Amino acid sequence: MKEQAAIATGGMTLVARPSRLRWAWRLVRRKPVGIASLVIVTALVLCAVLAPVMSPYDPMEQRMTATFAPPQPSFMAGTDNLGRDLLSRIIWGAQVSLAVGVLAVGIGGSIGGFLGLLSGYFGGKLDMVMQRFVDALLAFPNLILAMVIVIVLEPTLMNVVITVAIVLVSPTVRVIRSATIGAKANEYVQAARAIGASDLRILLRHAAPNCMAPFIVLTTAQISTAILAEASLGFLGLGIRPPTPTWGSMLSEGRQYVQIAPWMAIYPGIAVSLAVYGFNLLGDTLRDELDPRLRGGGRLT
Repeated sequence: MKEQAAIATGGMTLVARPSRLRWAWRLVRRKPVGIASLVIVTALVLCAVLAPVMSPYDPMEQRMTATFAPPQPSFMAGTDNLGRDLLSRIIWGAQVSLAVGVLAVGIGGSIGGFLGLLSGYFGGKLDMVMQRFVDALLAFPNLILAMVIVIVLEPTLMNVVITVAIVLVSPTVRVIRSATIGAKANEYVQAARAIGASDLRILLRHAAPNCMAPFIVLTTAQISTAILAEASLGFLGLGIRPPTPTWGSMLSEGRQYVQIAPWMAIYPGIAVSLAVYGFNLLGDTLRDELDPRLRGGGRLT
């Protein structure tokens, strides 16, 4: 049968692509850590999207007769100093963390990716000016820079997103610039330029697609950076104003009562750690799959 199929196709043997289910099973066997990260990220997304359904109580509701209640069947994560259910506040806090992470990375990644493409492709004075601007931003520690920006702006959700996005621009510019310089040196880019292709066509058809793999990996990992930055600002009192439930502000409140109600700090801390851990692992898995030098056994196709 194989010989007949080979004859029918002109002597070439066609190999069928494995089904999506089989591909997923091979990925599970090869990358169990990646699957664990996907489970964590999926759980975070579900909490954010289905918060009104999943939260057992109103996160703003105060119960003065149930203040500092320890974890129990009626309050699985306990209550805070105002009697608010911690589990409900953690679930609703996932909305803020995910919104800041996705929006900040989307804005900062788009700006940084565009500037990195221009800087790496055109070089010269444009590259020098952009890189000196990036150096100026990188001269400040990320948290200090975010604190300065959010102090100037009013600490609303959109301003926190803008603050974190500005912090994420610099590393994105550096990564995409390096990838663009590498893509520009390829022979097919030189050939496209030789036949008269415009710079815009080369950027869109050749340089940008070759930068997508590092861009995807970087943005995935940067979501965890954005979540951690938002939690840090909230912990320092520079994040979104109460009573909006955020993991950082919950940690800040729990710090004051850690001796009598340690669950107020433990559970929000676990939520932040799992979110950061999940996105970091997902970024590492994507890097291993998208980088041909790290795949080892070849790409799963």
